[in-house]
Amino acid sequence: MALTISPVGSAADRRAFVDLPWTLYANDPNWRPPLKDEVHALISGPKRNPWFLHGRAAFFLARRGGQVIGRISAQVCDLVQQKRPGLGQWGLFESVDEAEVAGQLIATAEAWLREQGMTQAQGPISISYWDEPGLLVEGFDTPPKVMMGHHLPYYAGHIEAAGYAGVKDLYAWSVPVRDGFPEIVNRIVAAGERNSRIRIRNVDLDRFDSEARIILEILNEAWSDNWGFVPLTDAEVEHVGKKLKPIVLPHQVLIAEYEGEPVAFIISIPDLNQLTLDLNGRLLPFGWAKLLWRLRNPQTLWFRVPLMGVRQKLQATRTASMLAFMMIEQVRRTGVSRHGAEWAEIGWILEDNGPMISIAEAIGAKITKTYRIFEREL
Repeated sequence: MALTISPVGSAADRRAFVDLPWTLYANDPNWRPPLKDEVHALISGPKRNPWFLHGRAAFFLARRGGQVIGRISAQVCDLVQQKRPGLGQWGLFESVDEAEVAGQLIATAEAWLREQGMTQAQGPISISYWDEPGLLVEGFDTPPKVMMGHHLPYYAGHIEAAGYAGVKDLYAWSVPVRDGFPEIVNRIVAAGERNSRIRIRNVDLDRFDSEARIILEILNEAWSDNWGFVPLTDAEVEHVGKKLKPIVLPHQVLIAEYEGEPVAFIISIPDLNQLTLDLNGRLLPFGWAKLLWRLRNPQTLWFRVPLMGVRQKLQATRTASMLAFMMIEQVRRTGVSRHGAEWAEIGWILEDNGPMISIAEAIGAKITKTYRIFEREL
């Protein structure tokens, strides 16, 4: 039967787009179903995803005999254009293991990007760097942690067959936390705790909107020189704050002050993938109630540190390292004592982010997953 690639148009198409992974990963014990409402929000336009206020996207489905067997997005971000004019992106790529299907999906995304005036293609980016960038290429043997992707091992071969080469690797690092960090880290933390100029405080949920703005302002500054970085807009900052608030444990989200000025932060969150596994992607009719109850005092073996940052004026200083170790140690202590944590995942971390890699290695973390971003000329 003939293969057809068509744009997502109807509500039924959107449901098919969101639902496809349940078929493709049915026999993968390490896949973790996302919350379907979150995926719908990601692709539904500016009312639910402020990325669309500075970006445009198209979504496509591959069918054979009426059965959906693949999907892909193609998108252009105005903020990316400011840094790299002509760079378009694609993502949310899923496909059966057939060269024709994968190749036609990627070719369709590329054709749309050319229509938008793009001269280079990059992927997978689903759908921005702040969502799930990169393709899992190493680490298929364990489940992904919250807000990290999991893919089928054959995807890389199909992407490379379409003419793509890897341009950047992103690492996820895992570290045991129950018994503490090496003694050298403990000495640095102890020295910081004696420093009267340093204050590490919990985020204040009663004024979480302003706290989120502080954190994301530091983030935009701290990450501004990173490869591929695009800033979060004011609308995205507000959106991220609203999404984070229900899952934030105040003792796991910290702001570091130096001489009274907020200069660094860390966000540590329980691995929601463990807490939502039995929901199978559905929050209705009772999933919301179950999740909110579990988040009151989550007991989970894993936490994830998705974001940490230090203002640029302190970067490459001993103070920056001290603040980082102090924040990591504080969330380790509360994660273990209050939530039964035994492991933490840190990342992603860019392959060439030397300072963060040094911190990860110092606390005894090891690379357990590698995600790759690919590019080609159009």
